[in-house]
Amino acid sequence: MLAICCLSLLIVGIDNTILTIGLPRLQQDLHASFSSAQWTVNAYQLVLGAFLLTAGATADRWGRRLTLQVGLGLFTFASALCAAAPTIGWLIGFRVVQALGASMMNPVAMAIVTQAYPDPRRRAHAFGVWSGVYGLSMAIGPVLGGVLVQHAGWRSIFWVNVPIGIAAIVLCAWVIPESKAATRRRFDKTGQVLVVSTLTALTYVIIEGGALGWTSRPILMLSLVTIACTAALVRWESRVPEPVLDPAFFRSAPFVGGILIALIGMGGAAGYLWVMTFYLQTSRSLSPAAAGVMMLPIALMVLVTAPLSGRLVARHGPRVPLVISGLAIAVAALLLSRLHQHTAPVVLLASFVLLGLGFGMLNAPITNVTVAGMPRSQAGVASALASTGRQVGQAFGVAVVGAVVIPRIDLDSVATSLATATRPGWWVVTAAGVVVAAVAIATTTRRAGGARSSGPLASGPRRCRRRRLRGPRHTGA
Repeated sequence: MLAICCLSLLIVGIDNTILTIGLPRLQQDLHASFSSAQWTVNAYQLVLGAFLLTAGATADRWGRRLTLQVGLGLFTFASALCAAAPTIGWLIGFRVVQALGASMMNPVAMAIVTQAYPDPRRRAHAFGVWSGVYGLSMAIGPVLGGVLVQHAGWRSIFWVNVPIGIAAIVLCAWVIPESKAATRRRFDKTGQVLVVSTLTALTYVIIEGGALGWTSRPILMLSLVTIACTAALVRWESRVPEPVLDPAFFRSAPFVGGILIALIGMGGAAGYLWVMTFYLQTSRSLSPAAAGVMMLPIALMVLVTAPLSGRLVARHGPRVPLVISGLAIAVAALLLSRLHQHTAPVVLLASFVLLGLGFGMLNAPITNVTVAGMPRSQAGVASALASTGRQVGQAFGVAVVGAVVIPRIDLDSVATSLATATRPGWWVVTAAGVVVAAVAIATTTRRAGGARSSGPLASGPRRCRRRRLRGPRHTGA
């Protein structure tokens, strides 16, 4: 059962890293712009992040095995559609469908693992295996993607999902028993629509603002849409009984800190990888396979440091690994702030090792610091929101770094101008690393963590307490 659940995590994790290495070839074959190539990544990450919580509620209501199978089927079918996409627009649309399937897989698989291992020790071991599989997906993706793209074309990176997905669906029906939650959460349709609308409009503004002009009519209109949707979301979620995104959570300093770290840290790492992929294959003229091998130290460092990060959290709390993560990401990008077409390989290697250290140290403590200020009854929701922050952060990271880099590229001499154009992007990633370290220090103090026992969520959101008080008076109890 654990192996099948980990298989769903593996194909989703590989799908992210394997696509990144294939972006330059994909862009050339489909005659796409740099911003369109961004959307193949961002559309997937945004939809995946926005629907994680809804997928969890759906699984609790309709059955976890059924939801996992539907997610696997949708992901597999969409992968085949992506492989056959005739244009970049169709590919982006199919990536959205693929993300909907992926959103039903990871949180549901984790819930199945939790249900299957009631003993805390065995569950901890299972989650350790789960984390190791995530690191393995990071290691496999660049190398497998490079080999596939070079020898079979970029479409093969989607075809590879099809047999794996079919096997997982069959094994899921054979091995995993059906289970549902004892209490079912309501589906907050309005909140879900507002979340997706806000994230999509904001991302479009970030990606296309430089090309269309920050004062152009579409950008101004979508900026107003972003503001209006955000205001409506806050108002709606403060009134609905079971919101998809409870505003009361944001009164907890550790929770806010964890979400900020997830957004900014994962955003910095994703922006780094996106720019570096194009640099290696466009400026340095490396083949996809050679670029994948050259970036392998990043994934290997993640494999080594991710378990170490978990042990540091257990022994010293989340502050130490988070500060190490932030500083490592900052220095990794700082080394590239004077990047040029023929930068010494040893400089690139040092930067890759540091990024792998920072990325490996980042994941384990994010969930820890996010749930630190929450009552235990809300820890599962807080953990799911941390996962949402990771996914949305990756989309925003690619969008922000791309918005800084792309306008500086000379399209008549991309190979020679790209390296210089990336320099402001490295400063953005450096700033992201510094902010991660600063937020970690500020939100992991004993005073900030006191919110768990005495903060606004200790006895539930105020509006819920008022509703409970009004209830008996209404019924005449």
